[in-house]
Amino acid sequence: MPKTIIDANRSILSLDLGELLKYKDLFYTLSYRDFKVKYAQTFLGFAWAFIQPFMTLVVFALVFSRGLQINTGGIPYTLFASCGLASWTYFSSVMGQAGASIIGAQGMVQKIYFPRLVIPLSKAVVGLIDFGIALLVIVILMLFYQFPPSANLVFLPFFIIMAMIASLGVGIWLSALTIRYRDFQHVIPFLLRFGMFFTPVAYPANLLIKRMPDWAAIIYYLNPVAGIIDGFRWSILGSEPPGMLAYISFGVIILLFTTSLFYFKKVERIIADIV
Repeated sequence: MPKTIIDANRSILSLDLGELLKYKDLFYTLSYRDFKVKYAQTFLGFAWAFIQPFMTLVVFALVFSRGLQINTGGIPYTLFASCGLASWTYFSSVMGQAGASIIGAQGMVQKIYFPRLVIPLSKAVVGLIDFGIALLVIVILMLFYQFPPSANLVFLPFFIIMAMIASLGVGIWLSALTIRYRDFQHVIPFLLRFGMFFTPVAYPANLLIKRMPDWAAIIYYLNPVAGIIDGFRWSILGSEPPGMLAYISFGVIILLFTTSLFYFKKVERIIADIV
């Protein structure tokens, strides 16, 4: 019979990520449960995954394309915005759900032992479903506008992985912080509501960067999603390639993800006591 030893004195420098593999069945179960619950008891059900991004694209097209007449370099605006929206929607979805995941599962956390990291990680899988639908919408728009994919498409998996790491990094940090400071339950919706307008979702990043001093441009690209969106558009649509500033975003992503794992491990030993 397998034996599980829980050592409260284990160093936080020991992540022991291999332990997650022993609980892969729980990981799959939580992911499947979250997917079923997301659209349960709704009249339109799974159709909401298409309706929400479609309505956002309509608003963007009316405000930014018709109203502000933003130059997208010959790319149809709806197609241009859909690439940014796909990246942001995945990031915001995983960040929001992972951030509140431990509090939402406090009943299970207090009763049984399992790696608590399984809970926020499962949110990334559910987010991939909506992300896949967003990519399907992009394909449909490309067929509608007869816009061929870029030769840079081979780099798309890299930016998808970076989007997953970025959303998990922020989500794991927030899930750990929310345990101690419940104020973050109110901070997360605030960040998501205003964060989209400080991210190049509906407009090209160079529209702002060329009007900013160097220090402001660096601060702008501290946003981890900024570089990801530049990469998405470049790999799918062949727009301007990510500049040197995008590497700031990628560096922030790695830093957030790495530090989030260590901080979560530090808090994990007392989660059941304070949740």
